Amino acid sequence: MTELLTQTSWLVPIYGLVGAILTLPWATGVIQRTGPRPAAYFNLIMTALACIHGSVVFYATWNQPVQEFVFHWLQIAELQIDWAIEISPVSTGAMEVVTSLSLLAQLYALGYMEKDWGLARFFALVGIFEGAMSGIVLSNSLFLTYALLEMLTLSTYLLVGFWYAQPLVVTAARDAFLTKRVGDVLLLMGVVAVATMSGSLNFNDIYDWAGTANLPPLTATLLGLALIAGPIGKCAQFPLHLWLDEAMEGPNPASVLRNSLVVCCGAYVLVKLLPVLALSPVTLSVLVAIGSVTAIGASFVAIAQIDIKRAISHTTSAYLGLVFVAVGMGRAEVAIGLLLAHALAKAALFMSVGSIILTTTNQNLTEMGGLWSRMPATTTAFVVGAAGMTGLTPLGGFWALSKGINAFWVDHPWLVATFLLTDGLTILGLTRVFRLIFLGNPQPKTRRAPEVAWPMALPMVTITIATLSLPLILQQLALLPPSKYEYLMRWPQLLLFGSSIVGCILGAIVYLPRTGLRSISLPVRFIQDLLAYDFYVDRLYRLTIVFAVDSFSKITSWIDENIVDGLVNLVALATVFGGQSLKYNVSGKSQFYILTILLGVSLLAILMSWPLSQWSLSQWSLDQWSVMKGQ
Repeated sequence: MTELLTQTSWLVPIYGLVGAILTLPWATGVIQRTGPRPAAYFNLIMTALACIHGSVVFYATWNQPVQEFVFHWLQIAELQIDWAIEISPVSTGAMEVVTSLSLLAQLYALGYMEKDWGLARFFALVGIFEGAMSGIVLSNSLFLTYALLEMLTLSTYLLVGFWYAQPLVVTAARDAFLTKRVGDVLLLMGVVAVATMSGSLNFNDIYDWAGTANLPPLTATLLGLALIAGPIGKCAQFPLHLWLDEAMEGPNPASVLRNSLVVCCGAYVLVKLLPVLALSPVTLSVLVAIGSVTAIGASFVAIAQIDIKRAISHTTSAYLGLVFVAVGMGRAEVAIGLLLAHALAKAALFMSVGSIILTTTNQNLTEMGGLWSRMPATTTAFVVGAAGMTGLTPLGGFWALSKGINAFWVDHPWLVATFLLTDGLTILGLTRVFRLIFLGNPQPKTRRAPEVAWPMALPMVTITIATLSLPLILQQLALLPPSKYEYLMRWPQLLLFGSSIVGCILGAIVYLPRTGLRSISLPVRFIQDLLAYDFYVDRLYRLTIVFAVDSFSKITSWIDENIVDGLVNLVALATVFGGQSLKYNVSGKSQFYILTILLGVSLLAILMSWPLSQWSLSQWSLDQWSVMKGQ
């Protein structure tokens, strides 16, 4: 039975797609009498089956050789496109994380969106989400990976614009889609180039080609930059990072998946492409630079946000920036550890945030307070999630960050400083959010805020326990160092723990007035606005790229309307005028027709002989000039 489930492991991504198809009668309104909940149940059943199937495959493949299943799809001339699936401990483990978190997020959504009229449509989109993400982590084909990334982009657009009756939601969905399209188009160029140069789209063949490829530096750099453009957009890295902030307009259960899994899928693809990216040192340097700028910049921006979801979402960009740094330095194991720790912790954080939003119907941090005693499960989830993604020992974030700091401790101390600064700023911002939400006196919108019902509390408590248990899971998977207590006492780990403690203390002692968080001091207010508006990057885009595109569009529109259309209209007018004039020549007299033919032939002969006579005259003049010059 286990062998059969392993051989059919390619079915796991299809479970989510089947669930999405089963929800269509309710999502499209064909079935209305039962309400939308049966659609949610169908999707939950299919996700549970995917989770069970994936767990069996994961345990069956642990410490086993890598298996590959290849499905031949298309062959035209020398072009052959295959769908390749890789079954390994890493891919099946990532698949199990995707299906498990998707199952918990769907249970959570069942309570969060209980009275939403679009519940069935939401679960249909989540099924597509789950299928695409499961397929990406199993895929061993660059073509299949790109196709699934496109499916993920479409699902993101539809989920961000789920409440499409709100103008701001429509704008956010459009911006998220267009921003990702920039990276996807460049990624498509890179995919085509790799297929042309390597002769295959399977990762194993691409790795063999990359091991012996001798590309010119410019070609290798352009290829690498094209390939990293897609993950930059998916992971909300500078300069394609603005969409994640706007994507918070969508339902919170979708934000749970987007911040914990979707962004990680983009980074996972980046890890898979590392052997190709290593052909260009410039590309790796760009990855490190982009990751460092995003990690530090997004950490600062998160501190100045007053919207609870935006304050947490910017920490996602910051944490993924550290993943980009690890990939740029060629440390794939560090990147995988960071992704695993971040996925669980961020899911716990966003589930806690969603419970707060549902209970208080509010997202403004300045209007909250005193919730710790009213919502104990939510408070615990927030604290565990915040600790799990930072350097507070002994949770998963500590071990993941420690592995990165140890890797760069000797040769790249400035990267160690980046890790420490990002960690300190992240926990400072999370401590600030915790104080504003859970501590202090209850505010008008938080006085009557009970704990959420069990459909939301159960997955929230489950993910909290999973986050607390992550060190034990890592130990069982042999991903922790052998002597973890000795490992804990080294200087890099002490510095990491110290940065977390310093950030936590600063976040606890900074004065936070609930009324009027904007300072009256002009320098302080300038810094607050600079961070709150994300260093005015969106306005910079409007003044540069958007202005250039808009101006070019206006110029081309004017040329099209006045020059191109003018020439076309001139031809049409000449045709109409010629037709109207010629109709008077139809007299019915043969001698008039003969005269017209003679005149036309004569005119044609004159026109044909005119260039010849001019050429003869020019040749005669040239001969005369030669004679005179000879004399």
